[in-house]
Amino acid sequence: MLTFLGFAMVITFMYLIMTKRLSALIALILVPIVFALFGGFASDIGPMMLQGISKLAPTGVMLMFAILYFALMIDSGLFDPAVRKILALVKGDPLKVSVGTAVLALVVSLDGDGATTYMICCAAMLPLYSRLGMSPRIMAGLIILAGGVMNMTPWGGPTARAASALHVDPSDIFVPMIPAMAFGVLAILAIAYLYGKRERARLGELHLPTDDIDHSTISVSQFPEARRPKLLWFNGALTAALMVTLIMGLLPLPVLFMIAFSIAMIVNYPCLQQQKDRIAAHAGSVLAVTGLIFAAGIFTGILSGTGMVEAMSKSLLAVIPPSMGPYLAVITAVVSMPFTFFMSNDAFYYGVLPVLAEAASHYGISPVEMARASIVGQPVHLLSPLVPSTYLLVALAGIEFGDHQRFTLKWAVLVCLCILLAALLLGVFPLFGSL
Repeated sequence: MLTFLGFAMVITFMYLIMTKRLSALIALILVPIVFALFGGFASDIGPMMLQGISKLAPTGVMLMFAILYFALMIDSGLFDPAVRKILALVKGDPLKVSVGTAVLALVVSLDGDGATTYMICCAAMLPLYSRLGMSPRIMAGLIILAGGVMNMTPWGGPTARAASALHVDPSDIFVPMIPAMAFGVLAILAIAYLYGKRERARLGELHLPTDDIDHSTISVSQFPEARRPKLLWFNGALTAALMVTLIMGLLPLPVLFMIAFSIAMIVNYPCLQQQKDRIAAHAGSVLAVTGLIFAAGIFTGILSGTGMVEAMSKSLLAVIPPSMGPYLAVITAVVSMPFTFFMSNDAFYYGVLPVLAEAASHYGISPVEMARASIVGQPVHLLSPLVPSTYLLVALAGIEFGDHQRFTLKWAVLVCLCILLAALLLGVFPLFGSL
């Protein structure tokens, strides 16, 4: 009975959000409550939901302050010099333009917001592509590949979802994945170099007049009044210190981002009204993400509290050949590509991953290792027609969605496989578990 209820709940949840009959936020709350009532758990629903929410509270706090911190850094103009430097260096060489596009996208996508990354990168690079006659498909492909790799940061979304679904620390997922992500970055730069060489051979090198593009007016910030160029070095040092302490694990992630955000806010915007304006400018993004995380607490709390996830894992184990069980981490990494392409991240991380993780635990594979494996497919995920921000990218680039997919998909799979191979070589998650 529990097995049937569990799978029915997951399928119902996935159906409702994939067909857009309910938002993920509402479905995460209402669907598990309805199925818990059907299962006769009415008296235990409250404690199960509260337990799930309490487990996800640190993740929700971390996401809220991470989004606010990086939004603050963008508003203050921290990344403006990097953008201008890249544009000044690439000039009229297609090879430099291609590699510069990848580097710029990697830098800007650090904030974890795909829509912001696409708007900034297209605004900065599309005039160069048009002037040189380069294909905008290359630009769009490199930008989305960079976004797919940088989306693995704890504040990007998938890592937070995996952490909340399996109740593990986001930093335990992210920090060991950094070297594997670096291999993905190298693969993107190699792809950019390859296409840059091809475009250089096709078009040659054009020497653009210096006044073709006014680099001094280019800014990542969408709020000119919020820029703080005089505090560039301070903000850079603060961000570097934050990254170092994050990797070293000196304090929990939520605490680190809360402290860094508070310091950045006081130094950059000492006026109380300015502080209110900065928070209000990004409140929508913060609410959308943190609301989803706390709603996920209800879903995972009921799924585990009722015993559904355990029953589902036992049924899954029954159909998995014993010889394949120890390879569930690798299997999860591979299937994360098609699964997150054909379904949303919410459906995969909250509906499928907990079941796979519970089954993998019987083979000595820990939840955190399964969480790391589950985020490998993100470069492919962003090409899914279920990702709204991708439509923004193709609209800004002036290309067809299908052309974008055909051009980029093979490279997205290659980047995922590079990350997977690096993760296996570095022992980020096991090739096989223990029987």
